[in-house]
Amino acid sequence: MNRREFVGSLAAGAAVFSALPAARVLGANDRIRIGLIGAGDRGQQDLKDSLRQPNVECVAVADLYSRRRDQVKAKIPGVAVYDDHRRLLERKDIDAVIIASSLNQHASCMLAALEAGKDVYCEKTITYDIPEAVACKKAAEDSKQIVQIGQQHESDGDLADAKKWIHDGLLGKVAIVESWMSRNTRHGHGQWVRAIPKDCDPQHVNWNVFMEGRPKAEFDANRFINWRLFWEFSGGNITENMVHQIGWVMTALDLKEPLAATMSGGIFVEKDGRQVPDTIAVTLEYPEMVVLWQSSFSNSHFGLGERILGSDGTIEHVSGSTDMVTGKYTSGITYYPEKLNRPTGEVLVGQSVGSDHMENWMECIRSRNKQRLHAPVEIGYRSAVVAHMSNLAYRLKRRITLEEAMVAKPMY
Repeated sequence: MNRREFVGSLAAGAAVFSALPAARVLGANDRIRIGLIGAGDRGQQDLKDSLRQPNVECVAVADLYSRRRDQVKAKIPGVAVYDDHRRLLERKDIDAVIIASSLNQHASCMLAALEAGKDVYCEKTITYDIPEAVACKKAAEDSKQIVQIGQQHESDGDLADAKKWIHDGLLGKVAIVESWMSRNTRHGHGQWVRAIPKDCDPQHVNWNVFMEGRPKAEFDANRFINWRLFWEFSGGNITENMVHQIGWVMTALDLKEPLAATMSGGIFVEKDGRQVPDTIAVTLEYPEMVVLWQSSFSNSHFGLGERILGSDGTIEHVSGSTDMVTGKYTSGITYYPEKLNRPTGEVLVGQSVGSDHMENWMECIRSRNKQRLHAPVEIGYRSAVVAHMSNLAYRLKRRITLEEAMVAKPMY
């Protein structure tokens, strides 16, 4: 199956989801039975977070690599394990699935899960490219299933504070937003590069499933373990981190997709065979503002954050570096008045308490209320489009409009 046929099959499958019933209707006290698709570090953390919720049971786990299946079995004795997510989705005793696979598999896993009548928690970025994002958005909206995207910043109390201050008119006219994400690594050790276990070989890895929708290739342990470094499977730091922050900004300011995107940068830090850039500067063009995002893997001093700059005030949201595995980070948000236009304004410090992202998903599963989701498929879709526009601009080395991005062919 070539790429065009693969994406076509996703879109065709999406058309039938609205007629499919949920696996079962859950009451408030019913046990939620979940399956995990993708049991790497992030997937196991998602599983841990889900099992903290009351009356939740993990029934099965699917991962392409036997080592990861064994890790979950050691923690959850008796859990069923599979090397192909489709076998997990055939089970009738699973209500919901967590998708934490490599990025290139997100769309196929989500669409198959929806077709099977399962509720879905899908890690960011929701899809590998824009055609997949369109298919997944339609499938999720047409279905009765509860779909939460793993953009945990959407559950922040800081976001609630920002939205209130903006709604109350404290910023005035916003013309520019600055955002950034900074990390560092020891000399000679590139960000995301992981050691390859001795048992990472064709006997222990379902390589054929990993490569579905991609040109056939011989088994490559480095590409399997360190998939984030390669365009064929990853969108680099744009889809790993920018998507979180841009989603946060889009929600705070109620922004849609930008008119155009540009992106510059390169591999400036470690020449370790990676294809995705380690240094990035993105500009997103909106009708009356620009949104900037920059990232470095060679300096962690400024952590990550966003500044929304208005004529009447500034919202500054700053954090330490986000932990790659847990997604946890420390943060704070402050409003500073512009005395020129708001002379009586006072500095405000955010006080709202955030909520548990996984708990929000579970509550919506029980209530069957999509409207209460903190990160519904819509924000996953919009932030994915922004991410893919940015990467297209970088790889084509020019400004990309939204119209061009929506019809662009995938680039490996």
